[in-house]
Order: sequence, then C-alpha cells, then structure tokens
Amino acid sequence: MSANTLQVNLVAADQAVWSGAAKMVVAKTVEGEIGLLPGHEPLLAILGDGEVRITLPEGEVIKASAAEGFLSVEHNVVTVVARHAAIL
Repeated sequence: MSANTLQVNLVAADQAVWSGAAKMVVAKTVEGEIGLLPGHEPLLAILGDGEVRITLPEGEVIKASAAEGFLSVEHNVVTVVARHAAIL
C-alpha cells in the first residue's frame, strides 16, 4: 500500500466481503454521506443503511450494500463492519 491509497476492509457479521487497495471510499453514516481519501483524519462513525462505493486505484468502482454497523479510519486503513454487507 502506498501513501496515495487506502487499505479497505469490508466485513459482514458472518464473512469478509471485500479487501484491497482503493483511492477513495464513500459511505453513508447516520449523519450523512462521507468521502474518505488517503490522509484522512482518524474517524469512528456509525454506519447508515446504504451503499458503500470503493474507487480502486485504476478508477473502477465497486459498489456494496451495508447495514447496521460502523466504519473506522486510521493510518490510511478504512474498516467497514456491518451486520449485513454484500457486493452489488
């Protein structure tokens, strides 16, 4: 992982859904949508039910649904833990 990417881990209660490098993550929190880029300040937020969009370094976008959980950001690592999550 370089300083220009995020390490993203999307995990459901019963399985790992997706893991890899990304240049941006957009997720819905209970306070609204948030965009995360490399170098983001540490954050812990309650996840709202909705879509998580992961933009890969090549520009491809992976979309996943996620519900009932949280997301955290620390040292360019984004972890999304949800009760229910699946790639769309």
